Formats: sequence, C-alpha cells, structure tokens
Amino acid sequence: MNPYNIYISGVGGQGIIKTSVIMGEAAMQSGLSVVVGEIHGMSQRGGVVSTQMKIGDSHSPLIEEGKTDLLLAFEPLEALRAMNMINEDSYVVVNTSTIYPFNIRQSEHHYPELSTMLDELESQTKKVIALDGDGIAKSAGHILAVNMVMLGAAAAIPGFPVDKETIIKSMQDNLPEKSIPINLKAFEEGFKFCLQNL
Repeated sequence: MNPYNIYISGVGGQGIIKTSVIMGEAAMQSGLSVVVGEIHGMSQRGGVVSTQMKIGDSHSPLIEEGKTDLLLAFEPLEALRAMNMINEDSYVVVNTSTIYPFNIRQSEHHYPELSTMLDELESQTKKVIALDGDGIAKSAGHILAVNMVMLGAAAAIPGFPVDKETIIKSMQDNLPEKSIPINLKAFEEGFKFCLQNL
C-alpha cells in the first residue's frame, strides 16, 4: 500500500512519544509496515516535539513538504509551524489548548489568537477538526490523558489505516494497567468528537 503519512507535533510532556508508540505497534499488529522519524526538541523541558510516521510501504520516515495525510497537533501554534507539511486534502486534528513557548514568554512577540491560527490552517485545507483536548481529558478523569483524546480523534479520520479495536489493544499493551479506564474514556471521547465534527 502507498504509505499513509502522519505528522505529530506538540510540546514536551504531552505524551506525543507514547502516542507514536501505540500507533506504530497497532499498525504492526495489523500486518502493516511502519517507519518512524526522529523526535526533535527538548521533550523533557516543554520544548517542541515532532514525530513523522509512515504506515505502509516506505524506506524513509521523512515526509516531504505538502505530503502529510494527517497532521495531529497537540498544540495550535505547533500546528501552524507544521503547516508546510499539509495540502488541501490533508486532515488536521488540532488541540485548541495553548501552551506558551519559552521564546514567546521572554520576548515582545505575542502568541497569536486561536481564531487567527485556525483561519490560517483552514486556508490550506478545509478538513480541520479543532477540539479542546485538555478539557476532554479532564472530563475523562485526568489531563495527562490528552494524548489518548488526540489518538481517538485520529482513529476516527476517514482513511486512517488502523482500525479502532487494534489501537485499543495497543493501548492496553502499552499503558499502565491502572490508567487504562481513564485513557479508554479519553480515547472514546476524542473518537466521538471527531466523528461528530467531520
């Protein structure tokens, strides 16, 4: 199969690496090839983190500009930074909860308005699903479940190459047992929100 290209962006501490692991293992359990790119930034210090993943036949994990099928952005400014990766057919799932980067906090530059950032994304593709991932995670039981909210939303995207049940199995294999009920609820809420807003 042609590779399905996923670009995940966000900030250290949001669970992006764990999300990539769960996604990748679910793809392998489905008999699909997976290659994953490097994670950049200071992941332990709130720095920028990004992962590139190709599910399907590919030798290199690096995604060419404009070739992303799904941009999964855990933070809106990080979605904007990755805008060169999408095209008019790309889906963008973006968490609207903001995390102010150190370099903006310590400069005269202002963090952009959320509406401005979403307008920018929608100028590149009409397939933008914006959700309050942090709020959904809190209502599910814990803010740290935000990554499973985002994973749930990704799993609901048309054409996503791994089925929901396999992703849930991978979650159960990769998450601490005591956290699974909250994470499953967060996943289901993200999945449901995305389906309702496609």
